[in-house]
Amino acid sequence: MPRNPHPPVGVHTTMNPLLLALALSAQAGDAPLLHARADALALTWPLPRVSIVVDKSDRQLTLYSGDTVVQTYPVDLSPEPVGDKVRQGDKMTPVGTFHVVTRNPNSHFTLFMGLSYPTAEDAERGLSAGLITEEQAKAIREADAAGRVPPWNTRLGGAVGLHGMGGVGVDWTLGCVAVSDDAIRELWEVVPYGASVTIRE
Repeated sequence: MPRNPHPPVGVHTTMNPLLLALALSAQAGDAPLLHARADALALTWPLPRVSIVVDKSDRQLTLYSGDTVVQTYPVDLSPEPVGDKVRQGDKMTPVGTFHVVTRNPNSHFTLFMGLSYPTAEDAERGLSAGLITEEQAKAIREADAAGRVPPWNTRLGGAVGLHGMGGVGVDWTLGCVAVSDDAIRELWEVVPYGASVTIRE
């Protein structure tokens, strides 16, 4: 990601305005609108302290830089959007605070940023409910502590993340949060590994 979003001093004084706009867009990667928004908010670029909050009831994803709201996007959720995810196949979008632990640029859903579900807290719940073994719970706890991808093949489910092909006003995912293709491309440019993603009712 470029660290200098502006042309060298003096270049803009003779550059055609259209060429300047194209140059700035290229320097901002696939997120020229976010770059412009950051400028308007007097934020540095790349955006510092990026985090995301997904409000399920409002069907909205909010991108933050520190405490500043940078942008909001409509989202689509699973067909059973109310409540927390409990097990594989329940088609629920989990509730809690997660982190980006993987990024797939070749996803069937445009781009995919995988989240750290199930977490250590989910492991304790699953263990108490008899859904997973102690060995599986330990593996989930260790992955959570290390910021790694947790096991996604237990009865708690997994492979939950943020991806494209959404924002159409219909809940259709298997537990993920879907935004439009334009939105996921913007988010892809500014949301790093380890970024906090809070999903709330």
